[in-house]
Amino acid sequence: MRRTIPNLITSLNLFSGCVSIAFAFAGYQYVWIAGILIFFAAIFDFLDGLAARLLHSYSEMGKQLDSLADMVSFGIAPSVIAFQLLNTSIGKLDASDINSDYFVQITGANAANHFNTYSTLDFVITFSAFIIAICSALRLAKFNIDTRQTTSFIGLPTPANAILFASLPLILHFEHTIICNKIILNTGILLLTIIVFSILLVCELPLFSLKMKSLRWEENKTRYIFIALSILLIAILQFKAIPLVIALYIISSVINNILCKKPETV
Repeated sequence: MRRTIPNLITSLNLFSGCVSIAFAFAGYQYVWIAGILIFFAAIFDFLDGLAARLLHSYSEMGKQLDSLADMVSFGIAPSVIAFQLLNTSIGKLDASDINSDYFVQITGANAANHFNTYSTLDFVITFSAFIIAICSALRLAKFNIDTRQTTSFIGLPTPANAILFASLPLILHFEHTIICNKIILNTGILLLTIIVFSILLVCELPLFSLKMKSLRWEENKTRYIFIALSILLIAILQFKAIPLVIALYIISSVINNILCKKPETV
């Protein structure tokens, strides 16, 4: 029974990822819901590990199930969101008009008409979104066999990357400003973001973990500073803060690596 609880929570992570993909493919007006479901998946991903530690119910099956669920929720789901955003960015839509309906249905019969207007370059651009899924798979496969990552991370964790891309449609939906639209729905910025963060998933960059052995300042100052700044950013900027928090996490880790002879571990 103890082993069942963590696996059940992991299954909820997987379910959230599957439903996120369904909403993302349903049309642009539903992409923000897909983003919210990735956040739910991240919560379940945290809870299944917590449950396993509290119940002392680690198992090889649970480890493999967790990776499979993460691939769907944090690999494929954010790829589909990025795919839809790229489709919007190269479409004949006025993203600068905050009153325009820039979320366009492209499924079913409409999909054929939509893609008939695209050049070969447009297809290359839009399907480049699935580089996220490929690099997420590489990242998860490496994580399972890399003994260096038992207490810290080498490369950007897939949930952090997924949360970044999940936040983009939420910013568009809830913030709804001209500046946000122009930045997020800019094809060049989207492509650059996809490429940079896909590289970060698989690169040899040490990143600190938020897990703490104790509450002492000296051992956890990087974590405390990061958490305090993140809370402040979210309080001020709401959804717009999420990409900044992810960037802050990476920058904080780089600074921590420079100041320490080796990455801070727990």
